[in-house]
Amino acid sequence: MKNICFFNCTKFWGGGEKLHLEYAVKFREKGYNVIIVAKNNSPLFQKAKDAKFQVHGINIGNLSFLNPFKKKRLKSFYKLHNIDTVFFIIPSDLKAGGIAAKKAGVEKIVYLRGIAVPIKRNFLNIYLLKKVVTHIIANSKETKRTILKNLSNNIDHEKIKVIYHGIDIQEYSEKSTSKIFEKEKNEIIIGNLGRLTEQKGHKYLIGLAAILKNTTQNFKIVIAGEGESKDELVKLAEKNGLKEYVTFLGFISDVKSFLNEIDIFVLPSIWEGFGFAIVEAMIAEKPVVAFNITSNPEIIVDTETGFLVEFPNVEQFAEKVKLLIDNTELRETLGKKGKLRVMEQFDIDKKIDELENYLIT
Repeated sequence: MKNICFFNCTKFWGGGEKLHLEYAVKFREKGYNVIIVAKNNSPLFQKAKDAKFQVHGINIGNLSFLNPFKKKRLKSFYKLHNIDTVFFIIPSDLKAGGIAAKKAGVEKIVYLRGIAVPIKRNFLNIYLLKKVVTHIIANSKETKRTILKNLSNNIDHEKIKVIYHGIDIQEYSEKSTSKIFEKEKNEIIIGNLGRLTEQKGHKYLIGLAAILKNTTQNFKIVIAGEGESKDELVKLAEKNGLKEYVTFLGFISDVKSFLNEIDIFVLPSIWEGFGFAIVEAMIAEKPVVAFNITSNPEIIVDTETGFLVEFPNVEQFAEKVKLLIDNTELRETLGKKGKLRVMEQFDIDKKIDELENYLIT
């Protein structure tokens, strides 16, 4: 393993793109030659350029695997750069780029599966995962379970390795002085960070605010992120008279400062492949409250680093948040234990070593 390609043609910037760029940096630091394939002028394309990577721009769609000219171009790209290992995270990229990589004789074709949603059982998916992909990396045990849900008889279970996402502990340990929002005296800030989609369950935060409003006035829920659900959520908060208790910040680039300013982190998602936002909150020493679903129990140790609540029990969710609002010492204790757990289990350098060892053995 010498020449590595990270292949990601998503047009927006999200967790998968951040992961690819961070992993690319870490593998380069280990002495590997790293090239990034990205959508022309996408955020990943620009950020990779800024990080001094060689970037190959190409546009990939869901049907690009049917385009013989695009596959021929990709095959030539792999051969030109002597690529021996290629990482994919997006299914459409895997179809076009993976098939081309196989034809080019790329030794290791790695699929980083990051969502806990079952894969459809059809001929193309079976062919890709059985004949094209050489290594499947699941970001949680829950993600591995969903991969196998429909394909248990078609894929060797041992072909799927669970390696959790890593976080750059040093980066998050450096305190930031940026100001993201205004905080009133003695006000407890309950924070959430993520794309505003149905999957992230933000409607439960509106329910949380409604319950807390009747028990305490000393709180505010701040939600960072953009997405298709934003207008609906804003209207729901206003309809329930919660405008002064729920603030929508929109997209923020300074995640570290946001986490430093909040007191409690909440994640009401209805499923998670790997709740990276939870890990980010824990490294910032914030106690976390989330539903006891999918991969959350793999990250949060209930009552030690935060609280896991039965889905979709908003009353119980509010009870745990209220407990943290009223107890500064408990917040600090859970926060410190959370940071320690991240340092032990989710350090990016340890995860890169684990991934490297798996691929070279």
